[in-house]
Formats: sequence, structure tokens, C-alpha cells
Amino acid sequence: MVETALGRARQAHASLHEWLVQHAYPIWAAQGFDAGRRGFHERLDAQGPRVQDPRRARVATRQVYAFARAPGLGWSGPARQLVEAGLAFFLDHYRRPDGLFRTLVAADGAPLDERVWLYDQAFALLALASCQQVLGARPMLVERGVQLREALYGQLRRPRGFSSGLSEPLPLLSNPHMHLFESALAWQAVSTDPAWTVLAEEIGALALERLIQPHGGLPELFDEHWAALPEGAKGQAIEPGHQFEWCWLLLCWDAERCGPARRAAERLFEIGSGCGIVDGVAINALRADFSVQDAATRLWPQTEWLKAASLLGALTGQARYWEGAVAAAAALQRFLEHPARGLWHDKLTGAGGFVSEPAPASSLYHIVCAIAEFGAALQRAG
Repeated sequence: MVETALGRARQAHASLHEWLVQHAYPIWAAQGFDAGRRGFHERLDAQGPRVQDPRRARVATRQVYAFARAPGLGWSGPARQLVEAGLAFFLDHYRRPDGLFRTLVAADGAPLDERVWLYDQAFALLALASCQQVLGARPMLVERGVQLREALYGQLRRPRGFSSGLSEPLPLLSNPHMHLFESALAWQAVSTDPAWTVLAEEIGALALERLIQPHGGLPELFDEHWAALPEGAKGQAIEPGHQFEWCWLLLCWDAERCGPARRAAERLFEIGSGCGIVDGVAINALRADFSVQDAATRLWPQTEWLKAASLLGALTGQARYWEGAVAAAAALQRFLEHPARGLWHDKLTGAGGFVSEPAPASSLYHIVCAIAEFGAALQRAG
């Protein structure tokens, strides 16, 4: 049974990988990059980019990450040049005098929104770590990463965790901490600086001790003492995609120890896959009792389902997880079946129809990571 599930998983990965390397990377390199201004566009449709869209910090950094992983995935295009240009645009136009990064600039790089969000800083750290895969451990990259880490500790630090932003520190949010966790783990992979391990250990402990609730789920919003806000609070939910994403990160952090993190990860996956899959896709949100709050969905929860299922499959050798990976790959494939090959649908309504809109560049990060980690899990399985 395991070999059958693994065989199907390998076929699913081959299909996704072919789509990424043969179609997605070429179109986003050719049309998703602004050659004149040397930055990345926010959205593409069949007619091309939305040239004048304002450009979010989180998209600029995610695109650096996506192309930094491209050579390792077998794409032979100009990944190094795209990473160098995209990172330079980001550092030149988003960095504030205090060492943190503003959230939004115009297409020409002019500042539009000076606010600082922890979410954006986490992706800046991820970009600085991941770009070393193609640029090497340049002293400037290491220095920028350390400077940003120190700025976070100096300006957003709380007794536990970090404020959500400079001007709006509350409510405390689990999602930016999840991406900060991801970034700390990425830095651990390229640096011997023990401070990155300290940061990862702190966020892992925060997740286990405060973010994950007694029922095993992990909500979005918390008060200043890291108590979960009540269900009626705007934005409060149990998001299946984030259950999967935290599951994957906890497994990456604690894969070999099989301790509390492993048990918590398996429970998060159980919640996401047992309650958060409706009509074959991972949906947007559950209530605290795990009933459906929002049956619509987006592309990204499917990628997180795929990452969590495949890593659990590799670690446990259980067919049920590989079968979950195959189901997640099929869900993702639905979103990738776009008339313009290499683009994608981002939103699926509760009624089962895709929203007609340009493909957001922000999703490429999720897609690339999912396909790369799916492949790594299959290699680990042998």
C-alpha cells in the first residue's frame, strides 16, 4: 500500500515540477519582472503585468525567494540576475533609516506607506537567507540579516514574541511568528550564528506553550499576554492552511526528536485534514469547535497541505500521509489549470467557481516551496 501511494505521489510531483520549470518560471521571469525599474510586478494576467500597481514588501521578498530556489529545481533561466536585481530593488527602496522595512512603495520605488509590520520583516529575513543559495554567503547579506534581527529585537520585542507592527502592536498575531520561525530555520541552514537557533527555539516554544490551544488547534489572534482572543473577534479563526503550515515547520524544527513538537504537528495535521478539507480542497477557516466558518478557499492552503502531508509521509512511512499528499497535489493542480499556462487561479468560492482576476505574484512563493519540499520528502522516503 505504501509503495502504491508513493508511486502516485511521485507521478503527482513530476507533473507539478514540469509545470513549474517549463511554464511558471519562464512566464514570471519574462513578464513578472520589470526590466526597466528592476523590480517584480504584483500581478499577471493573459495580457501581461499590471505595471502601475503599488508594490508590497512581502511580494518583493517572496519573489526573491522563489527565484533563489529555481536553480535547485532545475530551471536554467537567469535566476541569479533576477535575485540580484530584485534584492537590490528591495534594499534600496523599502529599507527605513531605523533598519526596518516599510510595507509599500510605488512602481518606481517611491515610498507609499511607512508602516512596519512583523510579517514583512519575516519575509525580508527569508529573502536574505534564501538568496544565498544562488549568490553565496556575501558579507553584505549576512550583515543585513543580523541588522534586521537586531532591529526586530530592539523595536518590536515583547517579553515573549514580537509586536505585530510599530504603530499597531496589538492584537498579537500567530501568522507573522510562523513566518519568522520559517526565516530563522532558513538562516540556521546557511549560518553558524547561534542567535538564529535561539530565535527558532523561542518561536517553537511559543507555539507549543501558548499558540496551540488545548484542543490542539492554532488560532490567529491573541491578546498582549498571548491568550487567544474570543471567536467573535474580527479575523479570529482556525485556518486549515495555517494548521498545515505550522505542522510542517514544527516537523522541520523537531523532526528527529519525536517529542512534543512532533505530537503537536500530527494533531495540527489531523485538524486540518479531518475538518478543513471540503469537496477535495483545504478551505479558508474553521470555528473553534472545528465546524466550517468559511468554505471558500485560496491556492495557498493547498500548498501547505501538500508540504505537511508529504513530510509526515517521509517521517512516518505511513501510506495515509502519502495519500494525503496526492490529494493535496490534486487540489493544487485545480488552481494551476489556467488558460495562460504558468499562471493560476487564486480564489475558489464556496460555490465551486474560480474568481476571475489576475494571478497574484505572492502565490509563487507558496507554489515553489510546496513543489520543492514535496520533492525533498520523496527523496527522503527513498
